Amino acid sequence: MILVTGASGLVGMHLVKSLLAKGKNVAALYRQQIPSFEGAQKVKWIQGDILEVVSLTQAMEGVQQVYHCAAIVSFAPKDREKMLQANREGTANVVNACIEHDIQKLVYVSSVAALGRIREDGPVDETANWTPESSNSVYGQSKFLAEMEVWRGMAEGLNVAIVNPVIILGAGDWNKGSSEIFKSAYHSFPWYTTGVSGFVDVMDVIDAMQLLMDSSIQGERYIISGDNVKYQEVFSLIASRFNKRPPYRRVTPFLAAIVWRLEAVKGWLTGKSPLLTQETAATAQAVVHFDNRKFLNAFPDFKYRNLPDSIQRICGELKALHQLPS
Repeated sequence: MILVTGASGLVGMHLVKSLLAKGKNVAALYRQQIPSFEGAQKVKWIQGDILEVVSLTQAMEGVQQVYHCAAIVSFAPKDREKMLQANREGTANVVNACIEHDIQKLVYVSSVAALGRIREDGPVDETANWTPESSNSVYGQSKFLAEMEVWRGMAEGLNVAIVNPVIILGAGDWNKGSSEIFKSAYHSFPWYTTGVSGFVDVMDVIDAMQLLMDSSIQGERYIISGDNVKYQEVFSLIASRFNKRPPYRRVTPFLAAIVWRLEAVKGWLTGKSPLLTQETAATAQAVVHFDNRKFLNAFPDFKYRNLPDSIQRICGELKALHQLPS
């Protein structure tokens, strides 16, 4: 039996589908409503939360492997404490439950944000760690602290491996997370930055996770990144697949500084999360390259999917998911 936390999220749902397709027995936590997708009835669903120790302990019964995908991803200041609690304390609870139930292996989905992604002096690799100087996001801090809980579990005898994905591209709820990129492009978002980041297909992420789970590797973390690409190029590729106008207005650092401040005021007045924050503005302007060689060296037969092909597939899936015109 395999337990997946965060099964309603982008990575978790794709992982569950992949495991089911391979004939695996899967259990998954859900908080309020069981996710709806083809094959969902084959999953052993347990209502609970990673912050609820009792339900998490119950979910571990009969389980041998755990994929911990649950997390809160937010760059809004108002979500700071909630995110720190879910990502750090929730992960500590998962680790403790794994130790208590003598789980064979835990694969944790972290993020390159835990490495301190604002580094323009050279490529970021797995030797990097989050510091206040190298990261502008509380999210990055929360994932770094969560990793510390995983390493603590390893010190207590738990077999662990960590993946640090870059920006994940995949079809999911495009009102939150990285899938919002596709929604923005579909609605002809006009702005672009000259920033660079790593991008990866969600299918590559879940393939990498399963390779790690089924391997003898333990106590290692791996950057999962397909391509280092300009945000402008990615937005333009998505827009072209949706037959929309590509972004055509450059966001300068000065303009971004004005906009995030206006958005902060707007959010304070309306109670809604701002579309742009100081954190996301800085990230979008940064030129950051990620080194993916460690994972490729460990699994030489692994090949990342072609980015344009991935975007074309994902746009088609989103059209079907959100009933968009072809």
